[in-house]
Amino acid sequence: MKVIVLGAGLLGATSAYYLQQLGHEVTVVDRQATPAAETSFANGGQISVSHAEPWANPGAPLKVLQWLGKEDAPLLFRVRADLRQWLWGLQFLRECTPARTRHNIRQIVRLGTYSRDMLQQLRRDTGLAYDQRTQGILHFYTSAKEFDAALKPAEQMRELGCERRVISADEAVRIEPALRAMRPRLAGATYTAEDESGDANRFARELVRLCEASGVRFLMSHTVTALREAGGQIEHVEATDSEGRFQRLRADAYVLAMGAVSPLLAAPLGLRLPIYPAKGYSVTMPVKDPALAHEVSLTDDEYKLVFSRLGDRLRIAGTAELNGYDRDLNRVRCEAIVRRVEDVFPGAGDTTQAQFWTGLRPATPSNVPLIGKTRLPNLFLNTGHGTLGWTHACGSGKSIARIVSGLAPEVDFAFASGA
Repeated sequence: MKVIVLGAGLLGATSAYYLQQLGHEVTVVDRQATPAAETSFANGGQISVSHAEPWANPGAPLKVLQWLGKEDAPLLFRVRADLRQWLWGLQFLRECTPARTRHNIRQIVRLGTYSRDMLQQLRRDTGLAYDQRTQGILHFYTSAKEFDAALKPAEQMRELGCERRVISADEAVRIEPALRAMRPRLAGATYTAEDESGDANRFARELVRLCEASGVRFLMSHTVTALREAGGQIEHVEATDSEGRFQRLRADAYVLAMGAVSPLLAAPLGLRLPIYPAKGYSVTMPVKDPALAHEVSLTDDEYKLVFSRLGDRLRIAGTAELNGYDRDLNRVRCEAIVRRVEDVFPGAGDTTQAQFWTGLRPATPSNVPLIGKTRLPNLFLNTGHGTLGWTHACGSGKSIARIVSGLAPEVDFAFASGA
């Protein structure tokens, strides 16, 4: 079967890989000149099954109110005259109940665990290298209140098979000695030994090379402008190439994996995808003093930041700004990340060479991605992964490839079913 995958980020690349593995003739279309050049370009680098508590949780509404108007807030909701933003915000509030939070954690952990297994299998099968580290992920807390609030979600994750172990501050320092300078301020920590980290952009580019060698066709610098419906299904995709030439692209099936752009293309078809762009930031800097730099990937839940070691670079990423499709770098937010890095690991990174990046994460109100069928029988979704696109990439790619092929997915997850 001929399949067109729309998007060459992490989700598009993994979808293409697994579709080709199942024998399909695959074409990938992306507006950028290189793969993984947008949301997947400089993300936090974590394969973090343990990062399963959604933004929408019982404590979130009060925090959002407290953070309104604060330029350096971990989650900044810029109120706009934007109906989509308001509708998304209302859905977000509905997801903040204890019951919905438990349900969403269950979905996120199941998909994350499966996806991590699929990544490890893919690595064994292909030998892909992408500055990966397998020392686990440690969540640390400098606020006793934040630490106490993390205990119940961590317990639920353990019940679901994610071994997010509660540990003392002293044990946290034993696992990651670079935390020793802030030992007096640590309220506690959790540790998941099975979690990983690595350069998502490098992984995607290497996977694309494998796909091309296996016959997958990549149409880069092609901007998708519309999906056209006829007879109750997608008849063709309209796109323009780098020189502005119009093209119609046809296939038997289509996979929409275009991140935050996905709802804009789906809306003219009558498909209302509950996705809104959440602008995230990252800082990448060279290691200045290896003795002070962290080796284990870390999560700072209080400040909504993740820390990864990518070879001789430090990658610190996080925060979220709900401000439409604005991609401008906010220096206040960038500098707040650098301050926190210097606070936690003074002297570890060369802040004079810090590189700042921002990207639009495709966030659903629940943090549960949209994977599966639509009401159009030949259009499928693999989008809405928010902050967990890297964590969920391989599991999502393999699952959508099986769904397109008429096979049952291998993981118990709330897949989209044609709404």
